[in-house]
Amino acid sequence: MPLTGTRDLSSLAGDAPLMPALDTEPITLEGVEVLQVMEEIDDAAITSLLPPALHPTIPPTLTAVFWRVRLSPWGPFELAQVRIGCRAGARPRALLLRAFCNSEPAAEALARGWGLPVVSGDVRMRHYYDRVVGRVVAAGKLVLEAQLVDPEAISGADIQYIANLNLARLERNGTVQLRLVQFDPEYVFHKAERGRPELGAFDAAAWNVPDAVPDWPISASYALCDIELPQIRYLVDPAKPPLQAVERLAHV
Repeated sequence: MPLTGTRDLSSLAGDAPLMPALDTEPITLEGVEVLQVMEEIDDAAITSLLPPALHPTIPPTLTAVFWRVRLSPWGPFELAQVRIGCRAGARPRALLLRAFCNSEPAAEALARGWGLPVVSGDVRMRHYYDRVVGRVVAAGKLVLEAQLVDPEAISGADIQYIANLNLARLERNGTVQLRLVQFDPEYVFHKAERGRPELGAFDAAAWNVPDAVPDWPISASYALCDIELPQIRYLVDPAKPPLQAVERLAHV
């Protein structure tokens, strides 16, 4: 039998943003810098980090993702996410339970429009000649530091970003429902690099993944790209079994 998650996400409902509608139109963000660092995590938490609707990856993985956005409808902002690798049915996905952003207008828009569970934090990602560094400070504490060391050029075709499943609350039919919102941006690459991954500071509890223990570095990539934030197409009920959990929205 395939493994499925065991975590009850209802305890995190208070951290999940409220989405009043699912009709947000796509928006393109141009010239975004993206840093992604992937780590294998201890398999003792292979099911305890995920809800029953999702299968774990083998080995279990964690990705730290930074966006540096210079132009957007909400002004410049930087965003950091820590996501747990998973599968919704057969499709690879990444569960997002917490993100940090350094802009209140951007955080509110991302939460209301696409269900990102964003809170305020000091997020900073910078590209230096010998490395790319992303850091997050929240409540005066360094909760994440991820680096790509010794960058070397590659093709954007060598990079694949896995779609998010964002924990959010939805107003539907007079009730508020806890759902995982599929967030699958489109990317047009202008520049790409790879390098040696390094994960320094990591406060798992700050990202709502208290059982996640980084165990082994896997990969690190950097890209300069245009990102189209999508129309929402799929929802997942986290409490249902995988074959019953996915809902395709009527406008798809």
